[in-house]
Parts: sequence; C-alpha cells; structure tokens
Amino acid sequence: MILSNGTLNVTIAEHGAELRSVIKNGIEYMWQADPKFWGKTSPVLFPLVGASPNGEYILNGKAYPMPQHGFARDCEFDIVEEGSDYAVFSLKSNEDTLKIYPYNFTLLIKYMLTDSIVTVEWTVINENDFDMAFSIGAHPAFNFREGMNYFKFNTDKDITYFLVNDDGSCNITDKHILKNDGYMPLYDDTFKNDAYIIEDKQVTEVSLCDSNKNEFVKVSFDAPLFGLWNPAKEGVPFVCIEPWYGRVYDEGFDGDLFDRRYVNILPPHTEFKAQYTMEFK
Repeated sequence: MILSNGTLNVTIAEHGAELRSVIKNGIEYMWQADPKFWGKTSPVLFPLVGASPNGEYILNGKAYPMPQHGFARDCEFDIVEEGSDYAVFSLKSNEDTLKIYPYNFTLLIKYMLTDSIVTVEWTVINENDFDMAFSIGAHPAFNFREGMNYFKFNTDKDITYFLVNDDGSCNITDKHILKNDGYMPLYDDTFKNDAYIIEDKQVTEVSLCDSNKNEFVKVSFDAPLFGLWNPAKEGVPFVCIEPWYGRVYDEGFDGDLFDRRYVNILPPHTEFKAQYTMEFK
C-alpha cells in the first residue's frame, strides 16, 4: 500500500504491517532490507519485545515457544480502513497464534501522514475474560547520510543504558554511562556489544543528524524505554531507533510472563493505545 500527502510518499506492506519506504523530495529515508546487513525495514514487535529464555516463555505454569520479537512481524494483516494519507491494519488471533500465545486479541496499527510526519498508532484489544500480558515495540531502520552520522537526544544529562547479553537477556546490574556531549557519533562498531537499552524515560526524542549535525530524522515517543541498534558491520549504512513497551528478559529470569519486567497487563475486554512519530526533514 502507498500513502501520500504531497510531501511524503510512504509504502507499507500487508505482511507484518511493516513500513517499507518513506520518500521525501526524491530521497529514501528508510533502510531497504538488504539481507547483507539486515533483511527488515521496520518490523512491529508483538506480543513480546526481545528474546525469551531458550526460545520459550512461561504462562500460568506452561511453557510456550516464542520467536524473538514475537510473531506479528511474520503475519499477514488485513487493511480495515484507508485513505490517501492514512491506513489501519488489523491482526486477529487465530488457530496458529493461539498455539503459542493463548489469548484472543486484536492488534490494530494505524499509519497517518501529516506534513513531514508519520504517526504510528498501536491499539491492542484484549478479547478475553481474563488479564492479558504482552509487550509491543517498534524497530524502524533509517538510512545514514554520507559521512559521519550522529544521534542527538532531547536531554543535556548523561544517559544510563544497559546492553543485551549473548543469550538475549539483559544484565540490569551492569550499567553503562553514555556521556552526552550534545551529539553521539555513530561508528561501524558502536553497537558491537548489541543494542543499547535506555530505560526510565530519560529521553523522549532521538534525532539522527548528518555530518554537519543537521537533523534529518526525529523519532518522538512516550514509551518507558527504547533501544538503539544496528548490526555493527563494516560499512553498515543504517541505524534503528526503537520505542518499546517491553524489553528483553532480565538475566537469570525464568518466571511467568506476568512477572517479566516492563510487561503490560491489559484487563479483560479493554484496550491499550500508544503511538510514536517520525519526522523527516
């Protein structure tokens, strides 16, 4: 599906309801999923963000398999509403999802264009007579500009972050400090130890800047935490800015999904709403 408002031309795939392209003034801003580096552009992470211990999670005493970042990114969504500059995609629980995630749910993802901004809105509906535990997150990848690229954060404070262990967990006792000198340079090996996990709403806007430190993408969110990542290969041409409502499991955690840090608990027959925006300059 292609959306346009005269400023942005945006392509979204029904597979995964994944944002695939944002073009402004003839410039492509989104990574084009070359598997040489990473074969995705902007997958939706649901019903879990990150990995689970040994590829499984525990719910009410029973183990269920779950791929990293959940299954929504590999599902076909239906388009339930559309216009020239917006569209709503829907994923409902089915026989296959119930085998690994025993909840009846509806996930709605709405994309809206306003001037140079793409707004992404998530709605998760619990259609059960009992509480539902889930996480949801974004994983958009943005092309670098020629030369050195930088992050800019909407805080002047130093930033505390955690790293992802080799097994996909997070060691919350091993804190790292990012000295915030205004701009964070991005090198090929910046993420050699995997993603940065930044919690506690230390930042609500992350801008990607060119070699002259001019912003060309700004991601804004109200999420409790977010990730920063790329595959840390020589010549890697993109970086991800990822608002999350949930994250990887704590090192050593083998408990119930309801006890996983940052998990969302949705009461019966209610809905969860959240959104983030991407501004292209």
